[in-house]
Amino acid sequence: MKFRNFSIIAHVDHGKSTLADRILESLGAMGERDKRDQTLDTLELERERGITIKSTPVRLNYTRPDSSGHGGEEYVFNLIDTPGHVDFGYEVSRSLAACEGVLLLVDASQGVEAQTIVNAYLAIDSGLEIIPVINKIDLPAADPEGAAQEMEDVVGIPAEHAIFASGKTGVGVPEILEAIVERIPAPSGDPEGPLKALIFDSVYDAYQGVLLFVRVLEGRVSPKDKINLFSNGKNFDVERLGTFSPGLVVGKSLEAGEVGWIAAGIRDIVDAQVGDTITRTDFPTSEPFPGFKPAQPVVFSGLYPTDTEDYRKLREALERLKLNDAAFSFEPETSEALGFGFRCGFLGLLHAEIVQERLEREFDLDLIATAPAVIYRITLTNGEALVTQNPAQFPTRDRIELIEEPYIKMSVMLPEEHVGSVMQLLQERRGSMVTMNYIGRRVELIYQVPFAEILYDFHDRLKSISRGYASMDYEIIDYREGDLQKVDIYVNNEIVDALAVIVHESKAYGLGRKVVDKMAEVIPRQMWAVPVQAAIGGKIIARATVKAYRKDVLAKCYGGDISRKKKLLNKQKKGKARMKQIGTVEVPQEAFLAVLSTED
Repeated sequence: MKFRNFSIIAHVDHGKSTLADRILESLGAMGERDKRDQTLDTLELERERGITIKSTPVRLNYTRPDSSGHGGEEYVFNLIDTPGHVDFGYEVSRSLAACEGVLLLVDASQGVEAQTIVNAYLAIDSGLEIIPVINKIDLPAADPEGAAQEMEDVVGIPAEHAIFASGKTGVGVPEILEAIVERIPAPSGDPEGPLKALIFDSVYDAYQGVLLFVRVLEGRVSPKDKINLFSNGKNFDVERLGTFSPGLVVGKSLEAGEVGWIAAGIRDIVDAQVGDTITRTDFPTSEPFPGFKPAQPVVFSGLYPTDTEDYRKLREALERLKLNDAAFSFEPETSEALGFGFRCGFLGLLHAEIVQERLEREFDLDLIATAPAVIYRITLTNGEALVTQNPAQFPTRDRIELIEEPYIKMSVMLPEEHVGSVMQLLQERRGSMVTMNYIGRRVELIYQVPFAEILYDFHDRLKSISRGYASMDYEIIDYREGDLQKVDIYVNNEIVDALAVIVHESKAYGLGRKVVDKMAEVIPRQMWAVPVQAAIGGKIIARATVKAYRKDVLAKCYGGDISRKKKLLNKQKKGKARMKQIGTVEVPQEAFLAVLSTED
């Protein structure tokens, strides 16, 4: 058979899933009953947000029309859809490794964006053939020629190679199919050689265990073969295998060049890491496919049920989500303020947001998420090294020799009229400029920024400053020493562990001031004044007071000597002091929600 393996890559919302729908439609992979938008997006959340979270492969049959217009040569296309967001960059790289070529989409009205460049360079570095497609040419603001020229200027792909198309109307789809046949090379690999197959994704099935989504690079695999995973050396027996149509179709074997799925009775998704290599135990390959790295969470946040009785329900929900997501991690933790919960690790902010939303929707949970944090490296004064992402576990300042924080290389694409305000925003976030490139009327800014600085409201601020035109992409580069401080929050002289945060010392006062002011607004008034304080170590840096309810004890004194009034006021004062000594303030859940949901 004549195979063509390809992916569709693009910036978020440039029309990948819609174009994939038109390709599936034109090749007859969608019946009338199956027709729906974003066919390859299986999660309700993906459709609602218009983003791809989980990559989905599909096998298509294409008959190339001959000169008379009738059927000619037959081809098999394996289309591997890819996630579009920066959080899932590693999955995109493994999906590309399973292909020989890509369709690089650019929105005709928006032009080249930050992730367009990153994905294009990823494809170039992987040695893939790139077919540029200018999508959404049916939009009123579309400028296809301008977008094609911009692609040539930025990425270096000749403008005359671009295909103008519309994922909505289907214009240009026949030309794209023809270009896939002509420009993308057929897969290489010896079917008779030792088995070497790349895992580019995996999913958990309740009946068959973990299903491996693989691209067979060399050799062949059949049911009853014994396979070996390179990363952990474990052996499994192949029970069933097959291809995607886009549902699972059972087959007899998978050979070099094919894309398919394998069920081998794997019960733990951690054993099926994306990027790992499979081989046969009786005829093994000498070396794995290069580039594998285990999925590592980079952003951490605490998840607590608002109702403590939902703790077990939350544990079960997390375990079920973990079955389908090897990159997601969680461990139990306890907070004096919030009770029992879990410390969860994510690939990025979008990943964290998606997991929390899925927990709330699919498992009917009400959750409080603590402020997101990154992994810090700490060297103690006794020379001991410590790695932590939980502010509550930070050692005291007198025991710390130095703290290192992760830095990212950030690429921002924006119109030139917004350059000044965006540069100011990046400098506020302790960013240092690497370079600035002018591309027509648009500018690419490359900055190095501490990862923790973009965790909160950076993306929202960037979009509002640039009126929605700026786009960003980033990658973690290294760890650097920083002047970081742990800011603790006290309510009525008792520490609230869930609100502790790690921040650069230049921003410690501003953050502490905002948090205590917000807490003072939402904590209910007591019969005595309640101090809310922000502190670094033992030093108070900001304070706000929740005013006390106060009975007017002077109401009955409508005359007489001043000493009578003073006596009553002093008596009230002593009573308040005694009440404050024995009284406790219960911080309500609403107060945490108000503080943790603020942009600051």
